[in-house]
This record gives sequence, structure tokens and C-alpha cells, in this order.
Amino acid sequence: MDAEVKQSKGRKITSRLAYSFGAFGHDAFYATLSTYFIMFVTSHLFDKSSGAQGTKMIAYITMIIAVLRFVELAIDPLIGYAIDNTNSRWGHFKPWIVIGGTIGSVVLALLFTSLGGLNTSNPILYLIVFAILYITMDIFYSFKDVGFWSMIPAISFDSAEREKTATYARVGSNIGQNIVGVVVMPIVLMFSTKANSGQGDNRGWMAFGIIIAAVALISAFAVAIGTKENDSELRKNTEKTTFKEVFKVLARNDQLMWLSLTYGIYTAGMAITNSLELYYFTYILGDASKFTLLGSLNAIIGVFAVLAFPPLAKKFSRRKVFFLAISVMVIALAMFAFAGQSLPMILTAAVLFYIPQPLIFLVVLMVLSDSVEYGQLKFGHRDESLTLSVRPLLDKLGGAISNGVVGLTAVWAGMTAGATAGDVTSHGQAIFKLMMLGVPAVMILTGAFIFFKKVKLDEKMHAQIVDELEKTWSKHLETDETPAEIETNSEVTIYHSPVAGKLISLDEVADKTFASGSMGKGFAIQPTDGRVLAPFDGEVVATFPTRHAIGLRSDQGILTLIHIGIGTVNMRGTGFVQYVEEGDHVKQGEELIEFWQPAIKKAGLDDTVMVVITNKEMPEFEYLKDMGNLVQDNENVLKLSNTELPD
Repeated sequence: MDAEVKQSKGRKITSRLAYSFGAFGHDAFYATLSTYFIMFVTSHLFDKSSGAQGTKMIAYITMIIAVLRFVELAIDPLIGYAIDNTNSRWGHFKPWIVIGGTIGSVVLALLFTSLGGLNTSNPILYLIVFAILYITMDIFYSFKDVGFWSMIPAISFDSAEREKTATYARVGSNIGQNIVGVVVMPIVLMFSTKANSGQGDNRGWMAFGIIIAAVALISAFAVAIGTKENDSELRKNTEKTTFKEVFKVLARNDQLMWLSLTYGIYTAGMAITNSLELYYFTYILGDASKFTLLGSLNAIIGVFAVLAFPPLAKKFSRRKVFFLAISVMVIALAMFAFAGQSLPMILTAAVLFYIPQPLIFLVVLMVLSDSVEYGQLKFGHRDESLTLSVRPLLDKLGGAISNGVVGLTAVWAGMTAGATAGDVTSHGQAIFKLMMLGVPAVMILTGAFIFFKKVKLDEKMHAQIVDELEKTWSKHLETDETPAEIETNSEVTIYHSPVAGKLISLDEVADKTFASGSMGKGFAIQPTDGRVLAPFDGEVVATFPTRHAIGLRSDQGILTLIHIGIGTVNMRGTGFVQYVEEGDHVKQGEELIEFWQPAIKKAGLDDTVMVVITNKEMPEFEYLKDMGNLVQDNENVLKLSNTELPD
């Protein structure tokens, strides 16, 4: 047992590290695209000699980016639909992570060039080629992004395990996002032929783009090799979402929609400020090299902010963490407004603005992940990638708005075509600060207000949803083929007690769903021992991340659910050890699960074990023991007919 537990822990650690490294490369790519690419376009793609033509081209490129991103918003749910309907030996997600990572990285490297001088020699052709490359990169980035973050609800149904996985990933994201800020100017200056007042030249920016693209590509393969998508019966649908239903599925999930509105407004405001920070260092402070200090501070402090999320969420709840983070961001924007050219105050304001961002991201990601089960329970259909595609869609919406605002701000404030801090007028500085600080503050507060009024899906509500879903585990199995008939002279199955204890009638248990008989006929046991044994020869057809229940199908087609305790889903697997996996064939009497009764009692929960037969038709159902009697594990308790079971 110890060897199995160690091996399982080893796989978990490997998977988390691979996923974290994947997030590192993924967010390094995203930060480069959303924050630094527009800096390359506005300040380095053209020089002063291009004059009005260069300014006009910058406006065209900025407009193309914004328009293409808005157009692609309608494509993202279809990308989620495509991923949900992908079935391969590597799972739903990995193929798209690799394909998207490869194509996206190659195109990103090309975008950090003048495309062979087309930007000046043939501007119209440049704009056409640029638009084709950009939409190609954006679409395949979306496939990778949706596939990557959609793995979280596939990894576990347990909110706590999701928080751990997402926290690991967010640590990698934080480092990846901020390491770009640390290395961008050193790399640019190292490979540039001209320092250009500390801003570098086109050659340096091209080298920067190639390096980031290579890191993103390697990290995509790391995810494909190092992670494991855990299958579960609760993830399977008897019906697939049709193409026509894609947008309907999203629109009818009210919690998903309100959260989307919240995050869409918030992320647009946040992205505007983040994207203009390098401009602040370049054109207000007058020293772009100092931006490396901010990137270093954010990378270090951001890791601690991410690691603080699980304990903060546990102590205060995700909802309170969200509002605390919003408050800190608003204070940071106010500090920025009075920072002027004081480097200590600029750094303090910028760091305070960044620290809450990973916390808000994790809150949103957790609620989005939980909304998968919310929609599944409410509408009877599970759509993982389709639901999770909403977040990158909203990030792109924020990016589209941000790129448009940043491009226009740079033009209005005179921060283009090789300009320096001395070229920017006081009027230009005022416009810049209004767009960098005032507009985002209004947007962030608006998003927080919507979250406060409309988003109700929290940890407690999600645990209740999962508990209800687990009670519907066998519904899709009714359409499955019964295993091939096994030669037997018996027309009945003797069902052995899976647990030792006192036999009680199912209608006496405190769980209304089991007591009502809606789950099926059966019995309950007040356990005197913590071992759960297989009641017959058969296959494990359902396991649950919380390990407090298991579903079996006998070799003759009898379906049974063994559920340990009432409300034990909230224990999130603590006190439970599972010895079998889904798909295993077990012999009668083989140990399936071990549970520790004191842990259940300590949690203030009922440890009654409920046992139900979930086949719709069971012609013969005979109790072999009277209720109230003590039974030993492996003792005969039921006689069930094998006739008229589904073929």
C-alpha cells in the first residue's frame, strides 16, 4: 500500500510540475503578445524617418489587431466545442496544446519582424500578410489556451484539489509573465546594434520574440509528456452538444454569464494599466531599463501572492479574497497618480497593482471550473472546454480593448516612432495618465460591483452540486452494452455485504435522496469496520476524487453504488484510501476502499454506508437478512435475478 501511495504522490508531483512549467511558457507567450508586442509596433517597427506614414501604419495595425480579436471572440466557444469533441489516445486536450503551441510560437517569432521590410517597401501587402499571420496565431493560441486551462476540471471534481493544481499553475504563470518583464530590455539591448537611448532596435526585438516563442514551444511539449488527464464517469455525456447549441449552452448558465461580465470588464481595465507600464518607465520616468526592476519584484512577490491563495481562500472564502484584492488594486492606482518621477513610489504602486492579479485570476478560474458542474446539474450536460473557453475569450476581449486603447494613447500622447521622454508634452502626459489610471479604475470597480450583486457560486454551493451529481453516476450506463455473457449455471447473483456492521433499512437513513428510493432499492449499514469489499465479481465503473463512493457493475450486468457516509464529499478525500481504479476487474471480497471512522466523526458527519442497486428493472430482489441484524463483510445479504437485465 505504501508503495502505491508513494507512486501516486510521485505522479501527482510530476504532473503538477509539468503543468506549472506549461503555465510558465504559456503566460510568457501571452505577456509578450498582450503587453510587449504593441510596444514593438508603436515604438520600433517604424523609425522617425517614416514620419506621418509610420504613424498612420501604427494606427492601421492597432485597428487590425483590435478588429481581429473581436472577430475571434465568436470563434473561441467553437474552439471549446471542438476540443470537447476530440477523442484521442492522448485525451481531449493534449493534441491541441501541442498543435496550438507549435503554430502559435512560429507565427509569434515572425510577427516580431518587419516581414522582410514589407512594412515600408509595400505597406498594403504588409498589412494583408500581418492580418493573416495574426489571426492564425490567435486562433491556434486559443486552441492551446482553452485546452490547457480546461484540464483543471478534468483533473479533479474536488474544489480543494483544483485549488492546488491551479495554484501550482499560477506560480508558473506568475514567473513566466514577469520574467518577460525582467528579460525584455536586457535581451533587446544585448542583440541590438544600436542602443537608441536605452530602447534598442528591431534586431533586438526580433531576438526577444524568437526566444519567447522557443520557451512557449518547449513548455507545450512538457505538458503533453508530463501530465495525466484523469477519466471519470461523471465526465461522460450520453449526448454531445450539437454545433447549433454551442452558444445556447453558455447563455443559459447564469453564473457563468454574470462571472463573464465581471471578468470581461475587470480584465480590460487591468490590461490597459499593465500594457502602459513600460510606456510610463520609457516616456514619463525616462529610463526604460528600470522596468527590469519592476519585473523582478513582481516575479518574486507574485509567487508569494499565488501561494497565499489556498490559505486565504480557506480562511476567508474566495469571495472575500476577491474583494480584498480589488481594494488593493484601486489603492495602487491612486498611488500611481501621484508617483510622478519618484522611482520608489512608482515601483510600490506598480507592485501593489500586480499582487492582487493572480489572486483574482484564481478566484475567477475556480468559479469558472465549478460552473462546469453547476451547468451539468442544472441542464444534465457537461461541457468542460466549452465552458472554460470563456476565460481566454474574455482575456482576448480585454486584450482587444487594451491594444486599441494603448495604440491610440501612444499616438495621442506623442509616444511613437522613436520619441523620447523629452518629446512628450505636459498635455500628452495628462492624456496618458487619464487612460492608464482613471479609465481602468472605473472599469475594475464596475466589474467588482457586478460580482458582488450577481455571482453566488461558492465553495459550499459547489460541494452540494458535486454530491448531487455523484448520485446520478449510473444514468449514462443505462445505454452501455452489458458485458459479454459469462458461462454460468446460475440465474441469480448473491450480493455479499461490502461492510461489516448493523443492517438498517434504506428509508431510515438521513440522506433524503437515498431514503426516497430514487437512487434505487438497497440497504444501509452502520459500520463497525472501515473496510469496503467487492460484493460480487465485476468491474469498477465509477470512482470519485473524494474516494467516499464507488460504482461497480457485475459480470452479469448488475449496477451498484456504495456510498460511505452522509456529507462526506466535504471531507475532500481526507480519511479515505482507494485501492482500485476505474476499469479494474475485481473479485468478490477484494478490498476496494478503506475509511477511517474517527475522521468522519471528527468532521461531525454520519458514517452510515448506503448500498443501492441502480438497474431500472430487477425482477427478483430478495433480502436474505432481516433489518437490525449484525452482518459481517462478505456475508450474503441479497439475492438478485440475472434475467431480463439489459443486453
